[in-house]
Amino acid sequence: MKDFVIEFLICPSCLPEEYSLHERIKHRDGNDIISGELLCPNCRKVFPICDGVALLNITPEQIPLPGNKYETPQSLSSYLWGHYGNLMGEEEHIDAYQTWVDVVDESRGLALDIGCAVGRFSLEMSTKSDMVVGIDLSLLFIKTARKIAKEGSLKAKLFEEGLIAREQEFSLPSSWHPEKVEFIVADALNLPFKSGVASQVSSLNVIDKVPSPLRHIKEMDRVSRKSGAQCLISDPFSWSPEASPVDEWLGGKENGAFSGYGIENIIKILNSRETFLFPPWRIIYRGHVWWKLRNHRNHFELIRSLFIKAAR
Repeated sequence: MKDFVIEFLICPSCLPEEYSLHERIKHRDGNDIISGELLCPNCRKVFPICDGVALLNITPEQIPLPGNKYETPQSLSSYLWGHYGNLMGEEEHIDAYQTWVDVVDESRGLALDIGCAVGRFSLEMSTKSDMVVGIDLSLLFIKTARKIAKEGSLKAKLFEEGLIAREQEFSLPSSWHPEKVEFIVADALNLPFKSGVASQVSSLNVIDKVPSPLRHIKEMDRVSRKSGAQCLISDPFSWSPEASPVDEWLGGKENGAFSGYGIENIIKILNSRETFLFPPWRIIYRGHVWWKLRNHRNHFELIRSLFIKAAR
């Protein structure tokens, strides 16, 4: 983990109280902490740093999380193709990331990419922010994103059919700045960051995958600056009881709290002066982007992700 991240970190287990973490470094490589620990002075919980990856989930001893479907080689193959397919020269790939990056203005300070998967948006955001941290619960995804950032390239294993796979190498564009980017394992519902540190926060195709979408939005709001901040939210709103109880959904139901469509309810949450978030956000832009995943050479998922950019 790069040194610059430490000053922003707090203990995720002590939220809503905020306690800075103390580092115990065992081994480093330049500005990169390869192994060590982060200690909370309040609850005394220890968060390890292993092979350069900081494990900042509230249960670091359970990483990787049991049953996490994003820890398999097949999921890694799908997401590497979805994120970097255009850099691989894949004809069927749709470059949604350029659309998302284009709507974000350049800003000074820290950008947080919450639910970063294998890191494409985090790395591309290095062209617009001073520092970027990508966050995900998948240890496999975070290790892979760090490897891409460190080496500037990757030989990806793409599944073709069943267990048959091929290797496809790609390199990052020279205009990106991976030295400004770090990736950590953490929970979107308990972000290990101080309040008000981020000038830009993003949640791309995450809201319908977390157990409490509203808490996710509140955490994004907490870590964002009270002024001079941008927020990018994009989601297909594929609500599922496997991801979150129906009562927690922010749309996709005809009755009860947050009935109606998810995108409309999230806009209300962001810019309401009466509930949830303060100061409220202004909606700057809304649109949609097509995003594609490749499960194998004969099976693709085409997703329409509705997005909004907000600012305050």
